[in-house]
Amino acid sequence: MEQNAQEELKAHLIQTDEHFRELVEQHREYNRLVDELEQKAALSTQEEVEEHRLKKLKLHLRDEIERIMGQHHLEHVS
Repeated sequence: MEQNAQEELKAHLIQTDEHFRELVEQHREYNRLVDELEQKAALSTQEEVEEHRLKKLKLHLRDEIERIMGQHHLEHVS
């Protein structure tokens, strides 16, 4: 799927699918929190653990978002 079509599909799903919208919003929140941690000059051990946890959660959400987009694409192409 080309980039523009992916962005259009994502925008459509955000507008029409509450679960998808929640996943995207949670992914953005995790991204914001990771960015905050990465702005620090040095992280405590606890902050490093939290950063790692957030990155794993973010990756899981990205995979789920991509799975839903792929499934939706296949349903409308078939």
